[in-house]
Amino acid sequence: MSMTISTIPLPSAAAVPDYGERGLYRLAHGMREWLHDDSAGWPLAGVGAGERALVVLLVIDGLGDNFLARHGGGGALLAHRAGRLSSVFPSTTASAVTTLMTGLAPAQHGLNGWFIHDRRFGGVIAPLPLQRRGNGPLEAPALLPRLFPYRSAFAGACRPVVVVSPAEIAGSGFSRRHSHGARVRPYRSLSGLEEAIVAEAGALRDSGGLIHAYYSSLDALSHQFGCQSEEALSCFAHIDAVFTRLAARLEGTGAQLVLTADHGFIDVPDERCLQLAAWPDVAAMLEAPLFGERRAAFCAVRQGAAAEFNAWVASELGGRAVLVEGPALRHSGLLGPGRPHRRLAERVGTHVLLMEAGWTLADRVAGEKPVSMRGVHGGLSADEMWVPLVRFSAGLRRAAPAAP
Repeated sequence: MSMTISTIPLPSAAAVPDYGERGLYRLAHGMREWLHDDSAGWPLAGVGAGERALVVLLVIDGLGDNFLARHGGGGALLAHRAGRLSSVFPSTTASAVTTLMTGLAPAQHGLNGWFIHDRRFGGVIAPLPLQRRGNGPLEAPALLPRLFPYRSAFAGACRPVVVVSPAEIAGSGFSRRHSHGARVRPYRSLSGLEEAIVAEAGALRDSGGLIHAYYSSLDALSHQFGCQSEEALSCFAHIDAVFTRLAARLEGTGAQLVLTADHGFIDVPDERCLQLAAWPDVAAMLEAPLFGERRAAFCAVRQGAAAEFNAWVASELGGRAVLVEGPALRHSGLLGPGRPHRRLAERVGTHVLLMEAGWTLADRVAGEKPVSMRGVHGGLSADEMWVPLVRFSAGLRRAAPAAP
């Protein structure tokens, strides 16, 4: 399943996604295969072919492998780190979590950023919260199957699946669509997540199956305060402690406890957070607001304006961003293998600005509140792209011998 990323301009020291054995996509694709073939193994989860197994896959939003190396000394997560995986591109929740719930690459599921462009629904939209940029909730006939025209990895699985999800998003349209085929168990705190995993592991001990759990607070704190902030570090310490307790509490169940993330983070100072409004003429070159991510800005340049847009990038964004034409990026392999989503060309746009490490580009539309982010992701730096693969194997508790 390995593939080569073709030659396109990239930011300095870019960590390109690996859609082979060292990638998050391989973990997710292996999960899908294992769920649908009772003779299959799941090597990255430590499950052999045909083995009945209970796997707990715990996804920590925003936990980068480099972050773990810097701050995990003496903790359980670093002690049980089995290696690192590359995220998908863009290195963002909308793209990577969707891959982790479907087994599909971004090229296939078509969610190439927090914002995507889809004319059917009015232009630039946020598919996870189902919002239009600046225009409120996204509503349309048969919205979910049209926006997400693919199956969850859990639908039709031959093994039981439980999705353990934060209560505030467990019932959202995105979550319902992507959890289809699984039983959903909401939780309301980190301790609630721990208790839910332990309870569900007990319920699945005899049958085996998958507990697919997700925790989002590290991501939220890293956005707000920065990924090196006291708030983020404190949250990480609590996550490490929960992993320690889970390893102890699952001992004897035979579970494979696997922890990974969707992406890592970098911090960007205010002076490197570029606002498109600083160049008023550029908006007239675009058919729509920016989409994608602050670290990977997808652009729909108006017909006839490409030369002017290219000149602006060369003049104003040198050393800050790398310009790639949309068709070249689509065919480069950055978005992964598989049959491309039928609207991928629209969602990639005509041009893409890949931001250099330490830079972001954003715009605002009428009705949007200004959003300040100290910590960001979505780009191709190593801190954003590499995520940890942590594994702990809980041995089976043997039954006591019968009394003579």
